[in-house]
Amino acid sequence: MSAYHVPDSTGLIKLDAMENPYPWPDGMEEDWLDYLRGVPLNRYPDPSATSLKNCLRGSLEAAGDNEILLGNGSDELIQIIQLGAVGRDGVIVAPVPSFVMYEMTARFVGAKFVGVPLSPDFAIDEDAMLRAIRDHRPSVVFLAYPNNPTGNLFDRGAIGRIINETKGLVVVDEAYHAFAGTSFVDELAGYDNLIVMRTLSKLGLAGLRLGYVIGPAELLDEFEKVRMPYNISALTQRTAEFALGRLDVFEHQASRIVAERDRVYAHLDALEGIAPYPSKTNFILFRSNRLDAPALYDRLVEHGILVKGFGDHGSGLDHCLRVTVGTRRENDVFMAALAAILSGR
Repeated sequence: MSAYHVPDSTGLIKLDAMENPYPWPDGMEEDWLDYLRGVPLNRYPDPSATSLKNCLRGSLEAAGDNEILLGNGSDELIQIIQLGAVGRDGVIVAPVPSFVMYEMTARFVGAKFVGVPLSPDFAIDEDAMLRAIRDHRPSVVFLAYPNNPTGNLFDRGAIGRIINETKGLVVVDEAYHAFAGTSFVDELAGYDNLIVMRTLSKLGLAGLRLGYVIGPAELLDEFEKVRMPYNISALTQRTAEFALGRLDVFEHQASRIVAERDRVYAHLDALEGIAPYPSKTNFILFRSNRLDAPALYDRLVEHGILVKGFGDHGSGLDHCLRVTVGTRRENDVFMAALAAILSGR
């Protein structure tokens, strides 16, 4: 195994990590600092984060009979789910390529990971998924909706049939729900083995490291048994409450990102030698048909731009790079640099 690698972005336009590129508007940071005054840093935080959960229910329409479980980003939630539902010698099933932490965490907990290849256009292979579920009887199936790193939405009907076929738990990971325009939260009442996982990172709060799971209380109560106590700091809880009270700011930023995503996609689609894949996220996966992808990655770095490369990742990604949607200026610099590189400049 190797550690999760985060490249140094010093001096580069950072378009590799699916972050919201926009700062908070004028005055909001000062209001936030005032809001933090009085947080008792000499005391442990609320272990249940009750106030924050209530804000999430109200702001993100996650109410009803569902419970909420909080984690230090989606990564910790994936670990909690696998520790609570799988244990050693259990089986995790997920399409590949998808979020790398599904497989990495399976290794951490001693579970077996079964990756089911997507079709050449990165659509879910429903027949192959159903075969894997019948053959391996997984404790947990992870489905990223939209998928990372491909950016596409899997067919909803196929997901429903996968949930019905699975005897264990199905986790629909909606990390990019702010850009997708669709969700499975409204489907929770129709299944007894479905939970939905989200994060505030892509919305514009990556520095908080706050993720959450929505699902039936009887399921989430079991995962609470393996959650580390006080895993959400007092400052994170308070800051998230402040931000959720101003959700319109982040929703407006998300709409700007979607508009820029569509503009960048159209530009990439017009470039000879570049084949972008449709995206419902804040990033675009594209295939380099003229230059070797690692070489193109290096040339972009020379131009001061950091994107995501996949090296020998496989799973159809060998000739691909992934670019996060930045500000209009950052996107213009990226597109100009890419065009110059392809033209031999």
